Amino acid sequence: MLVEVCANSLESALNAEKAGVDRIELCSELAVGGVTPSYGLLKSIKKYISIPVHVLIRPRSGDFTYSEYDFEIMKQDIELCVDLGFEGIVSGVLHKDFSLDFERTAVLRKASGTLKFTFHRAFDWVKDPLSALGRLEDISVDYILSSGQRKSAPEGIELLAQLHRNSTTCTIMPGGGIRPENVHFFKEIGFKAIHLSGVKFERTLPSEPMVSMNSPSFLKDDELGISDVETLRGVVNEVK
Repeated sequence: MLVEVCANSLESALNAEKAGVDRIELCSELAVGGVTPSYGLLKSIKKYISIPVHVLIRPRSGDFTYSEYDFEIMKQDIELCVDLGFEGIVSGVLHKDFSLDFERTAVLRKASGTLKFTFHRAFDWVKDPLSALGRLEDISVDYILSSGQRKSAPEGIELLAQLHRNSTTCTIMPGGGIRPENVHFFKEIGFKAIHLSGVKFERTLPSEPMVSMNSPSFLKDDELGISDVETLRGVVNEVK
């Protein structure tokens, strides 16, 4: 069984390699489900990590329905990962009605060339997962990362098993809530790959700062925070 670790930093990736995992999915900001890592992190990973690395291509948090600007950034990020010699891409696009955006996902798959391609957990929002599986196989997607459309893979194991039985060329990769005490269930069913972060929090400061830099109000799946022209213009007009 292939073990893929979602690493959010160079240190996490080094620990994953030390632990003997097979592959890394590299991202930043796990708290929002992951976004595309920086150029500096990509370069450092290529310098220090020897096992295969698949890179998350997600330009922002929130939903998986992207503007033309977002989509252009995604294509450029994939081009960079190809040029840097990474082994895989992790991405995917949906429509606003939670159906698979087949056309745009196919563009990303084509841009990835010979790299492996994983359709990420946007799959857990798809209205018709079995139909989506067939369409993703049509464009040679290699892996689907999913929690079975539940909060965790153990909770979604029924759908995951159904997807596994129906897949022909695409590997269903359970992810979310995978731990040493439950991973054997997935092995017994016959899954060929599993995905986890294995994160353990370590205190970095002796006490909490006076002001938090986290903004819970920004963490929305169905809304995006975008700088507003009128708000900014109002401030500019007041001071200029």
